This record gives sequence, structure tokens and C-alpha cells, in this order.
Amino acid sequence: MPRLRQPPEWVPHTAVWSAWPRVPEYWEGAMEGARRELAAFFRAITDPDPATGKPRGEAVKILVWGDEARRSAEEALTADGIEHIEIPYGDVWFRDIAPVFVRDEALRATAVCFRYNGWGGKYLMEFDDAVAAKIAAHLRTPRRDEDWVFEGGSLDVDGEGTALTTCQCLLNPNRNPGLDEDAVARRLRDSIGVEKLIWLDEGLANDHTDGHIDNIARFLAPGKVACMRPSGTDDPNAAVLLRIEESLRAATDAAGRPLEVVTVPSPGFVPDAEGKPAPASHMNFYIANTRVLVPLYGTSYDEAALDALSPHFPGREIIGLRANHILVGGGSFHCVTREQPAYRRRGP
Repeated sequence: MPRLRQPPEWVPHTAVWSAWPRVPEYWEGAMEGARRELAAFFRAITDPDPATGKPRGEAVKILVWGDEARRSAEEALTADGIEHIEIPYGDVWFRDIAPVFVRDEALRATAVCFRYNGWGGKYLMEFDDAVAAKIAAHLRTPRRDEDWVFEGGSLDVDGEGTALTTCQCLLNPNRNPGLDEDAVARRLRDSIGVEKLIWLDEGLANDHTDGHIDNIARFLAPGKVACMRPSGTDDPNAAVLLRIEESLRAATDAAGRPLEVVTVPSPGFVPDAEGKPAPASHMNFYIANTRVLVPLYGTSYDEAALDALSPHFPGREIIGLRANHILVGGGSFHCVTREQPAYRRRGP
């Protein structure tokens, strides 16, 4: 069997997949605000030319389901490069429910479809467990089914065999009881080509995903990783963020290289509706073809976060956009996306 590997997010994309919020009960009164923030985000991914309006970025594939959601999406998302596709889904967290696209040495694609159990049974939403297979069928892409629970937001890859993850999520008994580090590592090697896992301990406070990596540490390039440093005296994740940085500085990648660690200011304390810390993160950025879209939360650390990331994405424009309403639903920009890397179509 040809070796399959998940490409890093910075390779060229054919498209990005997401969905339009459709169930008010999932959003605690923030759905319309989330729709506005997502519309701005999707338009920014297409990167319209100021002179012609033609997209310079990547295509955006938005799932819509139900009359109200379809009408709302059609009104809000009219830019060139945005396509509406009717496939049943529960909510917008496509990093976790869409397939993981891998490629072989000839750049031929396979859609890897994992089991999904609503982040350990906490949020079971109708249709979400079938989204990955339906997208693969829509694309007519060869499909590989994996019989274990895995969410895309729990892993970040460098494209050269190294991946970041957390013990809090991938070893959580609410996902795959009985799987230890070695078993998880073998399955990720066989399914998406991970040769070395760098295990961090835990993620952000009150993150219902049980510590997804895309809220705390991300690869910027092979051998280079970003994480957050605490901001302010009331940063609720200060101790966790310092341990993450320490662990990354002690780690090596699959090639044996020590990691270059870039630190970015955290958003600091961002309260939810009850005054508790929300899992706000500047690490939840999305690397599009022409831009990097960074979530902002209206704190005094927003601009410093953009400045810290900007030098590490030559050739891409760094764009900061507000994501407070999306955060109410449980995540941010990276959480709502699944990139479809460019690939070669298979012959007959």
C-alpha cells in the first residue's frame, strides 16, 4: 500500500470546507453574531481582488441544511468563490467532523473518515457522525474508514512526519477506552502518516474538546512551532501555557531537530456569559492560500498577537478578525474549517 500522509496546512488548497450555523439552541443566543463573523471570515479566505472582485484565494464550500439556513447563507454569502452544498450536518465544527485528506507520494488523495462521538459524548448533534463520508462521496474521493474516535482539532502536523497533540484529549477514556500512547501512535502512523507524536499534557481551561491542540500550539513550518505566552496578571491559563512552552523547547521532531519555538501573546482573560474563562486562543488561526486568518477577541493583546505571527508567514497577508460570537459556540476559525489540499486525480 502506498504511504499516506496528511499535508501541512500551508500547502496549496483546492478548497476549504465548512458549514453555516443552523440550530439556535447550539449557540446560546449568539447564532446571528456568529453568522456575521463567519461570513466575514469566509469572504476573507476567498481574498477578492479590490479591482475586479474575483477571488485570489481558495474556494469555500459551505454546507447548508434546512430552508432557513439555506436562505440565510444565500443572503450573507454571495461573493465569488463561495459555493453552497446541501448535505445534512449538525453544526459548524468541521475540523472534527469532516474527513482528513491525505496524499500518497504521487499526490493522489484519500479521504480518511474517523469515528466521531461528540467530543466524548458531551455534544451529540444530529448528522455530524456522517458528514465525513458524505463529503468524500460528494467529491468522489477514495475513502478510508477508521474504526476509532479521532477529531482533527486534536492534532497538528508538519507534513514531514511530526505531529503535536495532548494527552488530555487523545488518551481520554471518553474517546477510546483502552488505547495507550503506543496504540494511538500506531494508528496515526497507519492512517495519516505520523511518525513521531509530541505529547503535551493539557489544553485551555473550560475547553469542552478536552484540550484540542489547535488552541494551544501550531506548526508554522517544519521544525518551527508557535505557542502562547501568558498575558496579564489574570490569565487563567498562565501555568498551563508556561508548561507547554517548556515542553516544546525540550522536544525534537521526526528528523531529530530541536523545535524552534515562537511565542505569541494569549488573549488573556476573556469571560463567557457567566464570567468564567472562555477558551479564547490566537492559536486557532487558519492558514489559507493567500492569507492567515487570526481570531481576535477585542483585548489589548490582539495587535501584539498579529505582530508576533506576521514574520513567520512570508507571502501571506495576516488578517485579524473578531470571533467572540463564534467562541460562544465552542471554538474559532480553525475549528470550523477543513482544508482540501491540492491533489492529482486518480486514473482509471
